[in-house]
Amino acid sequence: MGFFSFTQDLSMDLGTANTIIISDGKIVVDEPSVVALDSATNKMRAVGERAKLMYEKSNNNIRVIRPLRDGVIADFNACEQMMRGLIKMVHTGNHLFSPSLRMVIGVPSGSTEVELRAVRDSAEHAGGRDVYLIFEPMAAAIGVGIDVEAPEGNMIVDIGGGTTEIAVISLGGIVSNNSIKMAGDDFTADIQEYMSRQHNVKVSERMAERIKINVGAALTDLEGDIPEDFIVHGPNRITALPMEVPVCYQEVAHCLEKSLTRIETAVLSALENTPPELYADIVKNGIYLTGGGALLRGIDKRLQDKINIPFHVAEDPLHSVAKGTGIAITNVDRFEFLMR
Repeated sequence: MGFFSFTQDLSMDLGTANTIIISDGKIVVDEPSVVALDSATNKMRAVGERAKLMYEKSNNNIRVIRPLRDGVIADFNACEQMMRGLIKMVHTGNHLFSPSLRMVIGVPSGSTEVELRAVRDSAEHAGGRDVYLIFEPMAAAIGVGIDVEAPEGNMIVDIGGGTTEIAVISLGGIVSNNSIKMAGDDFTADIQEYMSRQHNVKVSERMAERIKINVGAALTDLEGDIPEDFIVHGPNRITALPMEVPVCYQEVAHCLEKSLTRIETAVLSALENTPPELYADIVKNGIYLTGGGALLRGIDKRLQDKINIPFHVAEDPLHSVAKGTGIAITNVDRFEFLMR
């Protein structure tokens, strides 16, 4: 048993959809960014997966909140309580005093000073003493194994839950970037709207998410493993009678067309602002795809056909940013691009 306060390093990918915490180089928390609060006392009832199970199913006594929207904090109090609850999940050993936390947190590259301050304040209120921030595309690049300090251009496209982060990185800095509020949550909303308009069936956000996971695609003509149709159950939006609707991947690819086109345009915009020497490096190295959106079937081929540059899906796209923050926290003295 320890009798004195000590410092513990934690790195965090504070995402719109999921929050991942790394300690000692290992993922120790990987939970949905959801918190359930008591409506009367405002105290936390559940966090992470337990809170997500209550989402869209709670009564008036419980408020289930996703504190982050479009990659930024939408509810400061709920975010602070969520971070506190998730940090408690980390095994810190048996100590008389809580550890002093040194933290590195990934943030969208398009964040304003106010938004950066909100993340830092939430982390400090949740127990962080030394808090460093790192832009998510930089963390993702580190997480996929890119030498971000090399005199060479590399491009990363991180399609998260709330934002798509696009950045050209060289010599430990972001040369050209584009952060758009178009990502996984928008794909989910597109599917909800399509099911209502095309099939007259009401589907919840969670059901739309399941459709995206099971038959989500970026191309109407996939090669290789073709997903089987996904059966959707829900009420008819006019009669309220139960419906059973099979959904195929071609339908999903069709309903995501506008959102995917916006991402293509954002990638092209970032490339337009890239110096020629770095552009040549990117053509040679290819462009790396990370984030949950990188799991959309055929998205690498779609972007490659559109932009004529090879696209590589990261080996573990969901955890690339988190792994990058984990590496960053062991190099806080060397990485000058970390923000305090």
